[in-house]
Amino acid sequence: MASPPSQAPSGAPAAGSPADGTAAPASFVKLAMRNMVRKGRQSLVHFGLTALGFTGFMVFVAWLGRPHLPQ
Repeated sequence: MASPPSQAPSGAPAAGSPADGTAAPASFVKLAMRNMVRKGRQSLVHFGLTALGFTGFMVFVAWLGRPHLPQ
């Protein structure tokens, strides 16, 4: 049987934690969220334009795919 891995004492920081000076770089999601908070109104305007454009595109594709019934 393999022995269980040794654990650091409860008071010692884990490897890679900010306490030992080797903090991992921020993730893209965290950077994007920070940027959105910093540029609040501009981000909301861009999100709104994207949502409107996507909705318009979906309506256009649905309109192109509608059935052509004889009159």
